[in-house]
Amino acid sequence: MQTIILGGGCFWCTESVFRHVKGVTKVTSGYMGGDAATANYRAVCGGDTGHIEVIAVEFDDTVIGLETVLDIFFATHDPTTQDRQGNDVGRQYASVIFYTDEAAQKPTIDRVIGQLRDEMGIRVVTEVHPAQDFHIAEDYHQDYYAKNPTQSYCNFVIPPKLAKLKQYFSGFVIERD
Repeated sequence: MQTIILGGGCFWCTESVFRHVKGVTKVTSGYMGGDAATANYRAVCGGDTGHIEVIAVEFDDTVIGLETVLDIFFATHDPTTQDRQGNDVGRQYASVIFYTDEAAQKPTIDRVIGQLRDEMGIRVVTEVHPAQDFHIAEDYHQDYYAKNPTQSYCNFVIPPKLAKLKQYFSGFVIERD
């Protein structure tokens, strides 16, 4: 089992993608990068806390490897825009990877990003840092899309991400509510 922390814009979106990935045992929305006193949705949305909306992805590395987790991450968000995903703009929407095991994860992260840059010519701005204190988001953010399937923002942004997941990683897709 491994855990990797990913920030790819709104955590409702990234969480929704990884909830549908075979081998992922748990996805938790939260905040990383600021301090505990300001780790709440209202403060983070204000943009001055230093937090990034992230998801903690726990996965069984005998079922899905870190490289595939990262490939899914890069395929389902835009790693080329600084502190922005679509219409969501601000530090809290940064593209970032926080590794939890430098020896086991950082070389793979560096290799995958290098391949995107060198072999595919993608201008990746994704930041890479050691994990910091993870602050779990409020309960209503957990499994947000599953609990709020008619929410208009989610219906605009999440289905295209799930379609990419199904198109490019069909062998790793599990259906959920």
